[in-house]
Amino acid sequence: MAYDIRELFARLIRCEAGGEGENGMKAVATVVMNRVNIPNGEYLRTGQGDLRRILNQPGQFDCMTSVLGGMPNPQTIWANPPEQIHYDIADWALSGNKILGAAWSLWYFNPFQPICPQIFPYNGTGSFSTRIEQHCFYNPTQLYYLT
Repeated sequence: MAYDIRELFARLIRCEAGGEGENGMKAVATVVMNRVNIPNGEYLRTGQGDLRRILNQPGQFDCMTSVLGGMPNPQTIWANPPEQIHYDIADWALSGNKILGAAWSLWYFNPFQPICPQIFPYNGTGSFSTRIEQHCFYNPTQLYYLT
């Protein structure tokens, strides 16, 4: 089933950050929209300013794939229908809003430990910015702009 872009984005927010509270969900939505709107680098070339292309970029969002590591993925956008708050946060982000701390971030992940690594991805393109709930957020380094 092809979802409209608002539905797809709300589903991704719920799946990627549904347990992270409102600020955690807004931070994830901010990262996604930062990728859509960045004026250069890898995300501009691959996404071309298109939210659907950003969400469907291979290897970026675990919730967008039905198989992880050769095993069925139980946490997908198809298994996690959104609630009103997820639509509200999608609308908030689509309107150009950003959450402080992740306002320039292009990456996030849950390290499943109390300390966030200073660099992520590990190729050096992101530098630690903040932690919101369980996710660590990373701003692009100068190296990103060469990707």
